[in-house]
Order: sequence, then C-alpha cells, then structure tokens
Amino acid sequence: MKKVMFLLAGLFVASLSQAQQTDNKPPVKKIEVTGSAEIEITPDEIYLDIALREFKNKTTKVEMNTLEVQLQKAVKEAGIPASDLTIANVFGTNYDNWWSKKKKDPDFMARKQYRLKLSNLDKVNDILGAVDAEGIESVNISSYTHSKMEDYRKQVKTKALQAAKAKATYMLEAIGNTIDGVLEVQEINTDNYSDVPPAVFANSFARSANAESADASSFKKIKVRAEVRAVFFIK
Repeated sequence: MKKVMFLLAGLFVASLSQAQQTDNKPPVKKIEVTGSAEIEITPDEIYLDIALREFKNKTTKVEMNTLEVQLQKAVKEAGIPASDLTIANVFGTNYDNWWSKKKKDPDFMARKQYRLKLSNLDKVNDILGAVDAEGIESVNISSYTHSKMEDYRKQVKTKALQAAKAKATYMLEAIGNTIDGVLEVQEINTDNYSDVPPAVFANSFARSANAESADASSFKKIKVRAEVRAVFFIK
C-alpha cells in the first residue's frame, strides 16, 4: 500500500513539474490575417440547348428530319465538330408513347432537343438563322465553364495567400516587426462558381422569328474568388 502511495505521489510531482515548465514557456508571437483575390475569365465551353419542333407550313408539315439536317449543316458550316452536337432529349405531348403516336397521328408534332458545345457565341446567330424559325421552339444556355478552370482556381488561391502575407508584412512593419515563417493556413470556401445555367443569359436566346435578335455579345465573364486565413510567426 505504501509503495502505491509513493508511486502516486511521484506521478503527481512529475505532472506538477511538467505543468510548471509548460506555464513558463513564452507565448507564441503570431499574427493572424486574411487574404483574398478574384479574377475574371471568359468561358470557352458554353453548352447551348436547342429545342426543335415539327410544324405545319400552310398545308405541308415540316418533319423533324428536315430541321435536323438544317441544324447539322449549319453547325458544320460554322466549323464546329459534329461530335459537339448531341441529342439531349426527345419528347412530344405524349411523353411515354410519342413515337407510336407520331406514326398513328399525322398531326402530332414531335420535339427534339439538341445540346451544342461552343467555345464562344460568335456563330450562334448564323447557326440559328440557318434553321426554319418556326422549327426552333426554344434556345437556352444550359451551362458554361472554362476548360482550364482548375488552373484558374489554383491561381486565385495563390494570389489570396500572397495577399495575406503582404498584409501581415506591412502591418508588422508599422510596429517595427517582421514575419518569421508561417504557422497555419486555412482555406475559406468562397468559390461560389459552378457550371450552372445563368437565367439572365438564357432569356436573351429565347425563341424568336428572327434569329439575329439573339444577343451574343451580352455574355458576361466568370468571376473566380478565393479567400484564405493565415497565421504567421512574429520575429
């Protein structure tokens, strides 16, 4: 029993000595700051949804095949690879049985939606203008991004950290001190960009009897933003 008591007493003294040594350590001299950066880039991957719809031209019905040929030809003449034009959806008023209904009902108007990948919007008016206006039900920008988006994200995060270091440097210089290495860096999630459809641009490409009314010059740039929290040692 005495041996146990002595052992416990020894552990207590050792713990007390360690605590005193810890308390005697000088506090870490540090400065905590935030840094942010933002860049604007022009999208080079724009996805355009083009919905085609059969229609009657007086007594003659304009079939889907005709509209598709017009669109495919326009895309080819614009110098866009055929692989960048894909079928996004096929539908009609009867979503479950539209094809069989089309065969039985000659007045049934089928619809088909294409997705066109573009590097810019310069040729949109020419492409849409080559398709019968009545056959274009709607045109919308479904999404957009940049092929080097990850590189831009890295770039803006680097600039944000550099901004944090610059801030810590001039703040310490004001009181005659300098930084002495970094203690901690934390990324703050402020990059709200994602390749989602911007409604403001989709509206500018709504169906029109005159395809040239589409405003291809109104497309805005993508803003990529980053913010970091950094802690630096003070020399």
